[in-house]
Amino acid sequence: MKRVLQIALGVVTSVGGFLETGNIATASQAGAAYGFSLLWAFLVGTICTIFLVEMSGRFAIASHYTIMDGIRHRFGSNIFLLTLTVAALVNLMVLTAEIGGVSLALQFLTGLSFQWWALPATFAVWILLWRGTFGLIENGVSLLGLLAVCFIVALFFMDTPWSQIATHFVPRSSINDPLHYGFIATSILGAVISPYLFFFYSSGAIEEEWDKSYFGPNRAIATIGMSFGAIISAAILILAAMIYPPKGIENVEGYEQIAMILTPAFGKWGFYLFAGSLGITCFGAALEVSLAQAYIVAQGFGWNWSENAKPQHNPAFSLVYTGSLLIALIPILAGIDPLQITIFSMAITALSLPFGAVPFLVLMNDPIYVGEHGNGWVANAAVVFIIALAFILSIVTLPLQIFGG
Repeated sequence: MKRVLQIALGVVTSVGGFLETGNIATASQAGAAYGFSLLWAFLVGTICTIFLVEMSGRFAIASHYTIMDGIRHRFGSNIFLLTLTVAALVNLMVLTAEIGGVSLALQFLTGLSFQWWALPATFAVWILLWRGTFGLIENGVSLLGLLAVCFIVALFFMDTPWSQIATHFVPRSSINDPLHYGFIATSILGAVISPYLFFFYSSGAIEEEWDKSYFGPNRAIATIGMSFGAIISAAILILAAMIYPPKGIENVEGYEQIAMILTPAFGKWGFYLFAGSLGITCFGAALEVSLAQAYIVAQGFGWNWSENAKPQHNPAFSLVYTGSLLIALIPILAGIDPLQITIFSMAITALSLPFGAVPFLVLMNDPIYVGEHGNGWVANAAVVFIIALAFILSIVTLPLQIFGG
């Protein structure tokens, strides 16, 4: 019974790690611009994420290394520094987007501009990291993210065309603007396949001292938890596809438009449900990204690291998440549109995926580290194909988005 409860808790709290501003923003953009036709991107991205999250836990259990520990040990300093640099820069961009999401949620609730909320929101993240424990952050905060289930509930209050939706989990060739379509697909894949999830998950397995009895629970948490989060994200896309095009909205230009996505189902309460969901999920994600940043740097350089230890026992670890939060805060204080930061950072995330995924796959096939618990050909093939797809799409579509408008 105890193990079943652990699985259930892991599944529930995984929603807080999966669903955040990247998924909310890209799903809304996709639904408004292309209806249901980009549901396949969430399906493909979720399959890859399930494999990678399960591998992260399996690697930690089998090797007693975290991912960044393993990369440094297996490949040496050059590959380690390249992987660390790319991951750290991407984490900073994602962290900026999450702080922007929390700040915007507070703006919706109070009417005060998100710039004024950026510093209090960042301080709230920092103080919880400084004073909290891993269990509190993983379970306590993430459990609140269940409020986001309201997106699924909303579908049953509307005239949802279920049979039509079912036909859009396969890519279609008849698209008017294939480069923009590809860019949104890239952003979705970057939002779903977030590298910080894997670093955080493998570090958490070490923090909680998972042993070989956790191979089964790890598989269940990765599969059911990531699928649960993906269903909520898909629900947002479906709602956007039903709500925005009939109103003539094909390009979501700000979170103010996204904030109305639940009002057709729940009336004025939908606005507050959206604001609460955005704020809580982004706050949880900001905690996890900050910790992931501190984990990879501290592990890579051999410093003491543990969220369960007091800051004076691992000062460098605490300094990393403190510095990362201060850097990520700057663009939001400057008033840069959080939606544009989010969409762009998700596309950059997709571009960066091979830098972490390729060495990790090598580790997952090295018997020195994982023994008999290495990958099968299905896992290897699925991850390689999907990571390559995300990378190629980002290479093709990002220059147009940056230079072509």
